[in-house]
Amino acid sequence: MLRRLADQFETSSAAYAAANGIERDPDWFLLKLQEEVGELTQAWNRLTGRGRRRERTQEELDRDLADETADLLGHILLFARRNDIDLAAAIERKWRFQPALTSKG
Repeated sequence: MLRRLADQFETSSAAYAAANGIERDPDWFLLKLQEEVGELTQAWNRLTGRGRRRERTQEELDRDLADETADLLGHILLFARRNDIDLAAAIERKWRFQPALTSKG
């Protein structure tokens, strides 16, 4: 599932980069990830009253948080894809998830 999602992000990201003349070199993937962490932090600060709301409604603030979280996930998946990281396997190993049990019958 993560690989398919990463492929979808890749298609979108590559098209955006091509349309805007952006070179996605190895550093770009990490730098974009850091940029998105900052944008998520900014959305959180606005939502929690630690930053200027800029006349945004509660609904807009909630949507901003969701959108920036989605951007961060997308760039994590792009970074992992670019660096040939099997993210699903790493998550299972690092978080000590147990393989799903299959039911018989």
